[in-house]
Amino acid sequence: MNGRFFATYHVRADSGTIAARAQAIAVEQSVEMPLEAIDTPEILRDIVGEVADIADLGADVFAVRIALATATIGRDGAQLLNMLFGNTSLHDDVTLADVEIPPELAAVFGGPNHGTAGLRRRVVAEGRALTCSALKPQGLSPERLAALASRFADGGVDFIKDDHGLANQAYSPFADRVRACAGALRGRTTRYVPSLSGSLDAMRAQLMLARQEGIDTVLIAPLLAGFSTFQALVAGFPDTAFMAHPSFGGAARVAPDLLIGKLFRLLGADAVIFPTHGGRFGCTPDTCLRLAAAARGKLLDLRPALPVPAGGMALARVTELLDFYGSDTMLLIGGSLLAARERLTAETAAFTSRVAAHRYR
Repeated sequence: MNGRFFATYHVRADSGTIAARAQAIAVEQSVEMPLEAIDTPEILRDIVGEVADIADLGADVFAVRIALATATIGRDGAQLLNMLFGNTSLHDDVTLADVEIPPELAAVFGGPNHGTAGLRRRVVAEGRALTCSALKPQGLSPERLAALASRFADGGVDFIKDDHGLANQAYSPFADRVRACAGALRGRTTRYVPSLSGSLDAMRAQLMLARQEGIDTVLIAPLLAGFSTFQALVAGFPDTAFMAHPSFGGAARVAPDLLIGKLFRLLGADAVIFPTHGGRFGCTPDTCLRLAAAARGKLLDLRPALPVPAGGMALARVTELLDFYGSDTMLLIGGSLLAARERLTAETAAFTSRVAAHRYR
């Protein structure tokens, strides 16, 4: 792959030092050495990062746009993240704000195999938002989780995902949990979405077991699994849809709309979970809208991914959130429904009925 692609960084600096800081980032994110030590003209011309633009955002923050060599990425998702923000992430005055994806990188990584349309087909839902809930808490046996899944399904929810903290613990081994939950939902439209964990080999084995049980959608945390692992699973299981969880997404200074909305989608997420405004995590409405737009907006020829707002949502907010996000959305309500206890199925039915009846502006 020849050519350049552009990354934008927000840098805290003053007007007297920003040019030098921008050049330092361009070098750090490309060759990571003094330019005077390079005696190969082709490397200086084709590989070294170039400062394309510096814009003053005010309050001693500048948007620095840098052209990076597409050839440095190869075909590897982890290397993409490395060349975008590897060493520079160690500088606490820099945030990775955006990346302009060129066609050659989009072709390499491919984006979602199924996207919004594929998720809709799985649960036979057109013209409305999708619904999702989560199996909690940690510590329940496979049988109790399966019983919860059945009660959620009785309420008409589209997708039931594992809590992302469920892995292969002794109290709920992956294989036992998948068999129990898949069995409880067999013959229903509702999809069970088990959480993958462990090494690449372990996750491949988990996916094979899930496929044997008729499961066609799984949950993964790309930042915990690793971008290369995520990329390999998406490529290796093209019939499976991947719901991406944002766990560890706040550990690096990368804009959420870029990381969760655009990069997760680029690597193959069919749906991206993120913390919505007004919940437990403090994301702003503007950030949430940008993230949803990055997930489902036009991005070359990549399929749109479905935004999945979550994180402390309640039934009382369904109408507000549907007006805010629109129909190409999956609302995820977990703990609030589980708090209904013996009324779980009725509360779930109220949730799904409210979504089905909503009239979009």
